Amino acid sequence: MGQQPVELTPDESPWHRWGAELRRSRNARGLSLERLGQRVHVTRSYLSKLERGKQPPSRQIAAACDRELDVCGALVRAWEKAHAEVRGVSNPRVHVSNPRPHVSKTPADLVTDVSEQATSDDAGICIPARLRDGTVVFVALDRRNLLRGGVGIGAATAFGMGTPAAADSNAVPGLLRRARSAAAYGGTPVEHLKRTRRLLIERDNLLGPGQAIKAVRDHIGVIKELRREAKGADRHNLMELQTQYAEFASWLYQDLGDFNSARFWLDRAFDWSHTVGDGELTSYVMARKAQLAGETRDLVDVVDLAEAAQRLARPRSRLAAVARTYESYGHALRGDSGESQRAIDDVHGALDQVSGDPSPWGVWLNSQYVEVHRAQGLEVLGRHDQAADIFMAAIQALPEGYHRDRGVYLARAAVAHVGAGAPEQAAAVGLQALTVAEDTGSGRIFKELGRLDKSLLPWQRQPEVAEFHTAFDVALPHEA
Repeated sequence: MGQQPVELTPDESPWHRWGAELRRSRNARGLSLERLGQRVHVTRSYLSKLERGKQPPSRQIAAACDRELDVCGALVRAWEKAHAEVRGVSNPRVHVSNPRPHVSKTPADLVTDVSEQATSDDAGICIPARLRDGTVVFVALDRRNLLRGGVGIGAATAFGMGTPAAADSNAVPGLLRRARSAAAYGGTPVEHLKRTRRLLIERDNLLGPGQAIKAVRDHIGVIKELRREAKGADRHNLMELQTQYAEFASWLYQDLGDFNSARFWLDRAFDWSHTVGDGELTSYVMARKAQLAGETRDLVDVVDLAEAAQRLARPRSRLAAVARTYESYGHALRGDSGESQRAIDDVHGALDQVSGDPSPWGVWLNSQYVEVHRAQGLEVLGRHDQAADIFMAAIQALPEGYHRDRGVYLARAAVAHVGAGAPEQAAAVGLQALTVAEDTGSGRIFKELGRLDKSLLPWQRQPEVAEFHTAFDVALPHEA
């Protein structure tokens, strides 16, 4: 039987409170004291003392733990506050130069995983920014950060989105009144909210997550209020709709690059889907969990989550094919080229069979979508030239209206072009992706462009590369 962790006493002192924050962040990442100690180069016993408030950490240790736990400055800000309290200073000033975000572990990686603090009002939202040394990182935006430089309209709208955990209390009453009065539109509240969700999905495809996420959160609040007075089938239908809105909120946060908030909403959707008793919805949310794990390059969970989604889905259904698609990327992340390609080929072979599936989930699954995932796997496996060709072919086949998705594929194609030894083409394609990133504020596009910017450094004197670097630099806030 494992040893029970020592109960913490965060109210005893500022350093006890910091230690409790360290444990919460460590548990959220699933790291033991031993593993975290190895990563920050201190002993397990020393970290244990920090968590129990028995010893104050240095600022360097706080920053190291912050980076390894991907908490986007939460532990550094907590250290600043505790340090100020001990010194008797109120309102400590936190500067953007504080080592907030996780710096990529390899030159090709731009980390976008943000803290669970993003689910609180204090942390704000993480945005891409450039430090003095040229590194592109994601920082927590709050009023104390002194930033200079321009940002795209889409990105700017994403900065003030507030908390993912709660709706805007000022907005909900008006929305609630309109939902209750849906008869004015010739429908019921559920029908009105379903139409609204479809419109928000279309808006997201065109304008990106920053334009939709607040409305989605507010409508979740409306649905919760309507459920208080609903009965029978209406109550059940509202719960199902609340689950669908939660999954959509997760997607929006995922596209912003706020992966912990995305996990938060997927967890809510998964729990609520069981309340509804909709097996297909539960299977879809599980598949989305696999997709999110792939987005964060989680070598452990992608395949397991995808296989679980397939077990939940009906055999030979479209949802099973969707989950198998995400499984293919998991195998690629693990370096198993054979399993990855087999999974993709299986999905291609099933497309005709699942085309008549009446399920409302995964209707976007088509040959182009599957090929994009093949290209993602090939790029991870180092077969860059093949990946670039497949990405560009898939982009040409995208239907109109998938503006943001086009930008994501362009950015990934540009990274593949660099790997294939074509820096000029990479820079040209990257500029196209940057236009979409500025329009939509998509964190996923900025993430890929950060990788591209780093990968193009050996060719920075070439005119095409210099043009991309300058344009990308102008699009980012900078360290003051």
